[in-house]
Amino acid sequence: MNVKSIVGQLGVGRVRSAHPRAAHPHVSDFVALTKPRVMMLAVFTALVGLSSAPVRLDPLTALVAVIAIAAGAGAAGMLNMWYDSDIDAIMSRTAMRPIPLGKVSRFDALVLGTVLGGFAVVALALVTNLMAAALLAGAILFYVVVYTAWLKRSTRQNIVIGGAAGALPPVIGWAAATGEVGFEPLALFLIIFLWTPPHFWALALNRTEDYSRAGVPMLPVVAGRAATTRQILIYSGLLALASALPWAMGFAGMIYGVTVAICGALFLMLAFQLDRSIGPDRRPAHRLFVFSIFYLFVLFAALLVDHDGNSSSLMRTSRGGLGITVHAEILPKAVRTAWRSINLSEV
Repeated sequence: MNVKSIVGQLGVGRVRSAHPRAAHPHVSDFVALTKPRVMMLAVFTALVGLSSAPVRLDPLTALVAVIAIAAGAGAAGMLNMWYDSDIDAIMSRTAMRPIPLGKVSRFDALVLGTVLGGFAVVALALVTNLMAAALLAGAILFYVVVYTAWLKRSTRQNIVIGGAAGALPPVIGWAAATGEVGFEPLALFLIIFLWTPPHFWALALNRTEDYSRAGVPMLPVVAGRAATTRQILIYSGLLALASALPWAMGFAGMIYGVTVAICGALFLMLAFQLDRSIGPDRRPAHRLFVFSIFYLFVLFAALLVDHDGNSSSLMRTSRGGLGITVHAEILPKAVRTAWRSINLSEV
């Protein structure tokens, strides 16, 4: 896709809704544009990143930072719905959204999303630091421009690459507190990044007709069910390994370690059942999709409990840099050797 075609697709008049616009949109219609459930998950993971950081913000600053991150996530949702209103009207899962129903105009969604996103970035910069604000701006732009306007309609790897935007909130939360990015938030980023494909593909398996009709090349549409379930199983295995990183790095304690062991085993079991299931049976994909939401929430909640309860001696700030306790016995020898060679105060 060349630059000219992308610019053309970004035009406000690209698609007109087939539904008449409501004369007086309700507040609930604008709230729906922010994708509240997705926003809440982003805010929760950002809060965990913020709370896990070695630097504590005062309560008021932390509250404003969380509100700014929530506003940024909501703005990304609005701009996503603005751009995708044509395919949203075609797909049964999204046909009841405010723009396809004519309750909110595309222009209003574009203006509100842009203003809200700008407000979120500026507010985060003013109350915390430029690093956090830049990461928030990057996440919004990546989700709207790279994923929504480009990848989603052009490649089967759309959700794999695009998942980077949804994986950034804990990094943003950590940066809001510290002004920098460390190994710990990157481990949380990796967990969400690897969690996104099996989570979304499990949903897409039962919505193949929708995506096919809308012309969106989701993996189940272009590669079929068998290839998709195999990829889900592979990513689930990678997710289970990545999810153990916070404990392996000494960034989380026993509560998290036990939680990730149990939930990881259940995730793998459901992914294996899905891979062995037959096409007409929609239940295995639905079970994995529902459990994947529970999985991410419980893992981050366990990490939050670990830190709030001081159950792991993970983060020590000193003039020499950030010290990290590593459960070296579970790391491969080569990884242990590489880890010892790193001077964290120079990274």
